[in-house]
Amino acid sequence: MPGRPSRRTLLATTAALPLTGALSSCSGRGSGTSRGKGRTTEITFWSALRGSQEVVDAFNKTHDRIRVVFQQVPSGTQGGYSKLSSAARAGNAPDVATIEYPEVPGFAIDGVARDLTSLVSDRLRAKLLPQSLGLTTFEKRVFTVPLDVEPMVLHYRTDLFQEYGLDVPGTWDEFAELARTVKSKTRDRRLVIFPTDGGTQFAAYAWQAGAQWFDTRGGAWNVSLADPPTRKVAAYWQRLIDEDLVFVNASSTRQHDAQISKGLVLTRLSGAWDAGAQMNARPGQKGRWAVAPIPQWDPADPAVGTHGGSTFAVTKDSRHPEAAMEFIEWQVSHPDALRARLSSGSSSQYPAASRLVSVGRAAFDRAYYAGQDIYRLFEEEARKIRPGWVWGPRMTATHQVMQDGFARAGGGQGSLLDAVRAAHAGTMPDLKALGLTTTEHRS
Repeated sequence: MPGRPSRRTLLATTAALPLTGALSSCSGRGSGTSRGKGRTTEITFWSALRGSQEVVDAFNKTHDRIRVVFQQVPSGTQGGYSKLSSAARAGNAPDVATIEYPEVPGFAIDGVARDLTSLVSDRLRAKLLPQSLGLTTFEKRVFTVPLDVEPMVLHYRTDLFQEYGLDVPGTWDEFAELARTVKSKTRDRRLVIFPTDGGTQFAAYAWQAGAQWFDTRGGAWNVSLADPPTRKVAAYWQRLIDEDLVFVNASSTRQHDAQISKGLVLTRLSGAWDAGAQMNARPGQKGRWAVAPIPQWDPADPAVGTHGGSTFAVTKDSRHPEAAMEFIEWQVSHPDALRARLSSGSSSQYPAASRLVSVGRAAFDRAYYAGQDIYRLFEEEARKIRPGWVWGPRMTATHQVMQDGFARAGGGQGSLLDAVRAAHAGTMPDLKALGLTTTEHRS
């Protein structure tokens, strides 16, 4: 077999997607299981997701042919992904691992996540929201199985909207006018925060507007981070920043937490999961929040992007891929699995399997949102997720360059568009270092 760069380049042209080469070269290990009469297959599972231990316990209590051994790991950005990559290089990755959507292509290209196409049954495919499975499928090859999918929504303070006589905006133009109104009515408050560490949120805005940062047509990774829809989004938020209509700071700071806790911001723009996070983080604001659809660019053609969401991979080191897939299918689609996860605490994650929506709805305490059926809203918004979005092979690095630029723009040095263009430029060397065939469109 040729060396690494030429192998990946060839696969980019002959298989239409370079992900497949890494998988085909290492999927032979442990292709069978030890499941026989009276025998138990043991598989390992790593995850940072809350409630995973409860899910494993519930599975082990009801399955006698497969036993799952669970290990809690840090979140991906806090070291979990590095741990998984190191284990895979050493040949001892777990059977099952949790991977967030933006990282799926990278782990597939690196050969960590194996090709699951032949293991994903038609039964499971039918249970999953098509847009969620589409985010883990490349050129008809499935590399991970979705657990949840998180459409972007608008969280807003009902008490403050009432105090200032405000209406929930339906379009982004209305949102901008609302931001001006809020500033005119109160000196200290702002409508929203533009998070300088919110690369995934900015991606969701661009996604909604019709952007296509990456695609794999023609057997290459085609890159266009500064396409027209993205430039429109960048210009929109730049105007809000220039007019001092929004706070601009990182979401991982105490400042950000204080802005929400003290009622200095009237809205939050984030994934559906954030409704549960808000409830857990700020119980004292019970009854003051509601959730609405995210504003639209074109109400006649409604669309949303996603922010957050996790998937499950079977790694290349698994000796028992069929058993691993059986556990994954149960975990993402069985009502008992979601009930077990929710038993660890309140959550509003929107399940990728539609049959579990009623389970999440029944378990969720609506009192925090004054009785609002937020799951019904999530269900409606999930159907609007614009299909066809593709995450890039090295999104952590791409987002870091972009976010560094956002921070500079927030300080008056450069613009959001500069940050996007820098992220585009910074992405290309990473892709070329992987030996991938690439094309790019600079704007």
